[in-house]
Formats: sequence, structure tokens, C-alpha cells
Amino acid sequence: MKLLLAIRCVALVFTVVSANISKAEINGFDEEHNKARKEVGNKPLKWNTTLAQYAQEYAEKRVDDCAMDPLIGRWGGAAATKYWVTKKEFYDEKSNKCVKDECGHYLAVVWGKITKVGCGISKCKNGQNYVVCSYDPMYQPEDERPH
Repeated sequence: MKLLLAIRCVALVFTVVSANISKAEINGFDEEHNKARKEVGNKPLKWNTTLAQYAQEYAEKRVDDCAMDPLIGRWGGAAATKYWVTKKEFYDEKSNKCVKDECGHYLAVVWGKITKVGCGISKCKNGQNYVVCSYDPMYQPEDERPH
């Protein structure tokens, strides 16, 4: 479950965003991912349309339940990524492990081996949005430290 959450980096949000991600949303995802990566000395990610399509398709499949990680507020791609980065507080660098399995989102954003990202947003039937990002190569927490 931890790996699934980290790979998909899912967050629910309460704002209206169309199923097609705008250039502004893409820029927001990119800026916040790369800002967090720079802080730990990792190279920036490149946006990948194939990963974005996969993430969007996954987000569309979740419109009925949207049952993971509810957030309160008005969030877009940049804000959702900023939220995932706040999970850094649950990462123990000495042991290279998450405290209470709470930092998977953060590690997926900053993991050193990852070079590409693509994200999707769908409007759920309950009025919330489902935000998901996919990464390449796939996040592997046991491989190495994030930076």
C-alpha cells in the first residue's frame, strides 16, 4: 500500500479543475516538484505526456470513490505538490524510512532516480478533485536514499 501511494501520490482537493490539465497546472506541478528536488540536490524532472495520460486515466477511474487522502481547501497541481512535500517531516534520514508510513508522497517527489513526471486531475462525483502523479522510473524506496 505504501508503494502504491508513493507511486501515484494521490490527493483529494476541493477546487474545480477541468479533466484536461492546463499549461498553468503543468507549470505548477513542475515548479513545485523541481523546487523540492533542488532543496535536496536532485536534478529537475521533465514533464512526460505518456505518464500524464496514465495519471489522468487513473484519476478518471477514481471519480466514483475518490477515497484517498482528503485535503480541505482550494488546491491545484502546485498546491497539491506543496502538500505532498510537507510529508518530509515524517522522513527519518538516519534510518531512510518513513515514520508511520507518512512520507511516501514526499519521497516520490524528491527521489533521485526519478527523471520524469506526469500528473492528472479529475472531478469526483462527491465534488472533490483527485490529483495523481506518475513517475519514471518507478519509485523504489528500498533502492537508495532520496538524494
